[in-house]
Amino acid sequence: MRKVLLTGISGFIGQHCAVALLKSGYAVKGSVRSLSKATRITEVIAKEVDPKGNLEFCELDLLKDTGWDEAAADCDFIMHVASPFFSKVPKDENELIKPAVEGTVRALKAAHKAGIKRVVLTSSMVAMLGAVKGDEHITQASWTDVHAKNATAYLKSKTLAEKAAWDYATANGIELVTIHPGPVYGPTLSSNLSGESMTLFKRVLTGELQQMIHASINMSDVRDVADIHVAALENEHAKGERFIVASEKAYSYKDITTLLKNSGYEKVSTKIAPTFMVKLLANFNSEMKGMLPYAGKKYEGDISKTQEVFNWKPVAFDKMVLDTAIAVQTVLDA
Repeated sequence: MRKVLLTGISGFIGQHCAVALLKSGYAVKGSVRSLSKATRITEVIAKEVDPKGNLEFCELDLLKDTGWDEAAADCDFIMHVASPFFSKVPKDENELIKPAVEGTVRALKAAHKAGIKRVVLTSSMVAMLGAVKGDEHITQASWTDVHAKNATAYLKSKTLAEKAAWDYATANGIELVTIHPGPVYGPTLSSNLSGESMTLFKRVLTGELQQMIHASINMSDVRDVADIHVAALENEHAKGERFIVASEKAYSYKDITTLLKNSGYEKVSTKIAPTFMVKLLANFNSEMKGMLPYAGKKYEGDISKTQEVFNWKPVAFDKMVLDTAIAVQTVLDA
């Protein structure tokens, strides 16, 4: 049985990747920062699929060399999902950039030492935003300009980490595939609503968030993201490619709130914050500053290559939004 070293298994995307891998017949070695998380993660995954003894854990830190070579030694593939993410702009941008870049390089180095042929890396559409001016048509060839005025620490972290991965893979003969979701939603497998995606829906559903920013981008269902990660492991046409895994067109945050409101979620507000107000507040609020690359803008990605290579059709936008809402509301009602 082929084994995959899956970094970041405790996260929203990581848990879905673990389930998709096990369902596809792979053994999974999931990395966590502390092995104390292993029991809880196993319980979450076991609700979706019986691991049948094919799930194990190892302890890895994106900022430390310890354990990487040993973790990769008996694996056939690496799926590097782990990367820091929060929308607020940190005081020091290296809080995001350093672990993202160094962790990615550690994963590639471990693959090279272990003789692993292919690595699948979770990147993002934020690594493809061009000059970060909006109204961008995004393709596989698009890259974010990290020197652009509104390039935040998160945009820089994903872009620089991916570029470091391509440089190392090219120099060392590793087959690299990068996966680029937009904002990722879909049902959570756990009761943890602390991640960015689940927190947004929680705040919207409870009425805490009264205004959304005016912004549009292709949005992603976590189930699609996980499935394409798995499909990319052995698809011969995937090597050396960047794949946008998201909806066929761009959607706005107002599209989300309007759908929820029309579906009976009464506390949801459909108001939109004026873009000038977001820009003003960004001078004083780190969360608003993190929204500047998107406020008042539209980014539209071309998913045709992903559809062609994987014979794939994304989960419908309405299903993604409503399945997310149901999952979050279930946790809130528990």
